[in-house]
Amino acid sequence: MEPTLPILSLRPQKALSDLTDREVLALAIQSEEEDGRIYRDFAEGLRANYPASARVFEQMAEEESGHRRRLLDLFSERFGDHIPLVRREDVKGFIRRKPAWMNGFDIDTVRHQAETMEAETANFYRQAAARTSDPAVRKLLGDLAEVESGHEAMAGRLEADATRTAGQTEKETARRLFVLQIVQPGLAGLMDGSVSTLAPVFAAAFATGNSWDAFLVGLAASLGAGISMGFAEALSDDGSLTGRGHPWMRGLVCGLMTAAGGIGHTLPYLIPDFRAATGLAIFVVVLELLAISWIRARYMDTPFLRAAFQVIVGGLLVFATGILIGNA
Repeated sequence: MEPTLPILSLRPQKALSDLTDREVLALAIQSEEEDGRIYRDFAEGLRANYPASARVFEQMAEEESGHRRRLLDLFSERFGDHIPLVRREDVKGFIRRKPAWMNGFDIDTVRHQAETMEAETANFYRQAAARTSDPAVRKLLGDLAEVESGHEAMAGRLEADATRTAGQTEKETARRLFVLQIVQPGLAGLMDGSVSTLAPVFAAAFATGNSWDAFLVGLAASLGAGISMGFAEALSDDGSLTGRGHPWMRGLVCGLMTAAGGIGHTLPYLIPDFRAATGLAIFVVVLELLAISWIRARYMDTPFLRAAFQVIVGGLLVFATGILIGNA
């Protein structure tokens, strides 16, 4: 996570202590408007996957709007309707706030940024209140400092509150995205690589009786299947409507797992002794099929025994096909 830093600028800047009450209020109005827009951006970006946190940020945005209205009323009463443009970058010591679209919407990053924003704003109001001699301005700024301190605590508790009230929903959403974008393409690749390469590997092994020939066939089949499955997955859809994530990431996961599934029972044929290599390869196949069954049970809500039966029966049929062809 990129740290926030004080704004560095080549333009002339004023210290907060050099601002007039009129400029302080103008700065506060501008800051409240900017913070409200940032919180609404947070809410919009989090709504689909973290609805509980999005509602908190919507509430915080509404409260920022209320602060801005109070500041506008006091400014109009004291100084008229024209508000000079005074921005954070015009005043020394303020923290840089990147727009939400530049930071992205990682939930931990958003929560940390919100806490930092509220801490800075509360500190600004406390310092501004201490330097003014206008009782009404001092009172409003002091009141807002207390409110912003409460917001800081709210932002700090946001993760715990979300966990208590809707954490399970948010965790389930994150799990669903993980399954959709990583587990599904990875499982499809692992199943294809583990099962589809059984026939060529064992057909070559039993046809030649030579470990090295079986290894070369298995390596070619595994890498070829990995490339084919990777491109097929990447080109299946762009993920914009299905929520399946970036197509090339899915393709990479699927391709790598396909190749891994085939290479797993190919590597034993690096052992020169054909019988020992074949025995170890069969043992690896059993482990691969059990791993596939466990993943389906863990992430696809398929009972383990049913998943094992389906996967093992399919694997045995392909395995038998390879042996029959190799002995033909």
